[in-house]
Amino acid sequence: MSIHGLEALQVSKSYIVDSRQITVLDNVNIMIPGGSFVVIEGKSGSGKSTLLSLLSGLDKPDTGKINLFGTDITNLSEDKLAPFRNQTIGYVFQSFHLVPSLTAFENITFPAELNKDRQAAAKAIELLRRVDLLKRKNNFPHQLSGGEKQRIAICRALINSPQIIFADEPTGNLDSTNGEIVMQLLLELRQELKTTLVLATHSREISSKADSVARLVDGRIENSSEKVNL
Repeated sequence: MSIHGLEALQVSKSYIVDSRQITVLDNVNIMIPGGSFVVIEGKSGSGKSTLLSLLSGLDKPDTGKINLFGTDITNLSEDKLAPFRNQTIGYVFQSFHLVPSLTAFENITFPAELNKDRQAAAKAIELLRRVDLLKRKNNFPHQLSGGEKQRIAICRALINSPQIIFADEPTGNLDSTNGEIVMQLLLELRQELKTTLVLATHSREISSKADSVARLVDGRIENSSEKVNL
């Protein structure tokens, strides 16, 4: 078992676009200790979102290996990967990805109910209180502001007390004020729960708060052909 929370070895990913092969990630190596806050930084199109998708098991690499808290997720079947993701990983997306037909409360409890957690409701109420949205628990996503939606999405990501959270440009769709509020909440809750946080961003301001930064340029980690120990 790796002493690292997350380890990716020689990970590559390509897509076919108009019969042309586009290499998005090219032999990326990265190791992230459990409990740390790491930023994947890069311009639009550098491969940040693709790397997060691979590291979190939402997509599979063409080549390479990904080990997450001692589990090699590279070739796990979806039947095994889905419950592992739900129990181990939390996600925060730029565009929220809340279920429109569910209330704020129901969006938060959904991952915990999949785990048959009898404390799902109590945990959701506590999280709603923590992000100052208890009064909005019965509102549907279309009745919430962008900042409120992202705070609900953070609660949903944390409901199962995951070992690791992946956040893909979590402030990208927010104004600067709400972006700051959401980022501060994410960092505070991550510290309280001692959760590993891997966050993709192009913001140097957010990067400055991280324990370590890996910079992606054209699908490769900048200035390094070796494994990056973060």
